[in-house]
Amino acid sequence: MRLISRLSWLFVGGLFIFSGLIKINDPVGTAIKLEEYFDVFAADFSSFFLIFKPYALFLSIFLSALEIILGVALLLRWRLRQILRGLLVLIIFFTFLTFYSAYFNKVTDCGCFGDAIKLTPWQSFSKDILLLLLIVVLLATRRYLPETKTARVAGVLVALTAILSFGIGIYAYNHEPFIDFRAYKVGNNIPALMKPSSPLRYKYIMARNGQEKEFTQYPTDSTWKFKQMVAINPEDGPKITDFNVWNDQGDFTQEVFSGNKLLILVQDVSKVNPKKFADINNLIVAAEKSSKNIKPVVVTASSTQDFDVFRHEANLSAPYYFGDATVLKTMMRANPGIMLLKNGQVVGKWHYNDTPGIQTVERQL
Repeated sequence: MRLISRLSWLFVGGLFIFSGLIKINDPVGTAIKLEEYFDVFAADFSSFFLIFKPYALFLSIFLSALEIILGVALLLRWRLRQILRGLLVLIIFFTFLTFYSAYFNKVTDCGCFGDAIKLTPWQSFSKDILLLLLIVVLLATRRYLPETKTARVAGVLVALTAILSFGIGIYAYNHEPFIDFRAYKVGNNIPALMKPSSPLRYKYIMARNGQEKEFTQYPTDSTWKFKQMVAINPEDGPKITDFNVWNDQGDFTQEVFSGNKLLILVQDVSKVNPKKFADINNLIVAAEKSSKNIKPVVVTASSTQDFDVFRHEANLSAPYYFGDATVLKTMMRANPGIMLLKNGQVVGKWHYNDTPGIQTVERQL
């Protein structure tokens, strides 16, 4: 039993730290996932949950940091009883979320490990059930995990962990994530990722006389009735399926993939201070004069009317197109943000707080 207790202690502590670090690396992405939960609960239970949406970013950083802090405290065996109770409350909360997502198919990705590891709702629920059982084991076998004899030192380390965790979250919010796990990370070729890596193969689920059967080829026997077609190798499908840009004149997606393009991504003009565009406007002017033949392009998810008003306030002179709001949030966590493409390949990404000079941009090409 002592071995089981020790293994559970290491696994639970390590997994909470890992999960928290992955999420606090991208607090905006975690906040987006929380907003999705709030919308679902508001629709299914009460509009009361919409009260939390403005605080999604704060809750994102707080909950992610809390996972790290509790994980470190557990491994240090500092105030073990209180820490285990805190972990129990947290995992019960997470288990409810993942069960609700899985059973009612409401949120197809819980965001447990951000964009680093994608889990299906039932996989997420199974993971939380395992953690719940292990925490119960730890509570029942706490006598095999004596508290640290250097409580003061452990307390200082936990405090430093808290400061560092919140610091990482705040820094990642004001810049881009430290590690980019998204399909639009630097080095990726967007048009290549819009194609399957190999031909997709499917199986056909058919029904006859109340029984179901799977076929790898569509049956010629007409007594079988079609129910569903499921991809056998979905991992080989396109990693990017919803990227495109357009304006009133048509689709300009392929134009964006041609040559050197400096994309200024503006998700929502209502949440942007026009004064933040001073450095971006200087970069646009310098790019237009560059010998590298860089073409600045603005992509926004705002309406035509709203963006027309905004671009005059911000003195944005570059041509602009429209894109899907969710896609723009995936491409860039900053609003606004800057992405440099070379024939469709991402060669640079910058938060508006890190707007580069033209020399930095040219070096990337």
